[in-house]
This record gives sequence, structure tokens and C-alpha cells, in this order.
Amino acid sequence: MAKLDPLAAKTSNGTYLGFDFGNKKIGAAVGEAITGTASPLQTIRSINQNPDWQTIGKLINEWQPAGLVVGISRQADGTDNPITPRMLKFCRQLEGRFQLPVYQQDETLSTYEAKQLLFDEVNVNATKLWAVQDRLAAQLILQSWLNDFTKRTM
Repeated sequence: MAKLDPLAAKTSNGTYLGFDFGNKKIGAAVGEAITGTASPLQTIRSINQNPDWQTIGKLINEWQPAGLVVGISRQADGTDNPITPRMLKFCRQLEGRFQLPVYQQDETLSTYEAKQLLFDEVNVNATKLWAVQDRLAAQLILQSWLNDFTKRTM
């Protein structure tokens, strides 16, 4: 997997796509290194617990990102969760299919935080919450990565 490259945003358009991987859904977000901000895009439903590569490819063609950021979940002690190997496989597949650098970002509690924001602060009902929580989690993952990126390039 690609390491954080401080020159990446300076030598490209500085657009990045972020993903919150799940077996049933994958949240997607877009962010700009120049502004240091991320926004939610959409929730992509998986096909038989496999990524919808066609939809992901369309996002990549539309946004032409300099790189991709994927949230990786681990236990508090740093060991893998049951889903961690699938997240890492998703990273390898993204890199192989689209020939873009893939950056891993700790996503500990990002979905929980997204749910809390939506449910507690915006009063989103449970049905709507299920539909949008992953794209907000992807935004939080990408925003964390952009915040780290900004600190390293200053």
C-alpha cells in the first residue's frame, strides 16, 4: 500500500476518494487536499458481498482522484477485527484495478461516530440512518486522512 506522500497533492489535482468498506455497503466520499475538506458522496451496495466495481469505477472516472483512502478497522490492541482481512483485500483490489495509490486510514469508531452525528444531532430516523451512515463514515475517514496529510505537508 502507498505511504503518505507529501508531494502527491502538489503534483496532481489533489482530489482523493475515501471509502468506508463493509460487506453489504461501501460508503464513498470525495475530498480536496488544497482545501483540506471532505464531503460524502454515496453509499454503494455490494453485490453478493463483493464490491460493486462498476460503480466504484464510475466514481474514479468522474473524479479522477490522485489517490484513494480506505478506512481500516482494528481492535483496540492493534490486532485485526474479523473484517480487517477483507478491508485489506479491498485495498489491494483497488490498487490493482485502478492503478492508483491506496492509503490506509484508521477508521476506529467512524461508523459509530457517523451514527451518533446523524441520530443524535440531526435526528435522522433509523431507516434513513442505514442508508446514509456509510457515506458519512467515509467522509470522516477521508477528513481524518486529509487532516494528517495537511500536518505532514506543512
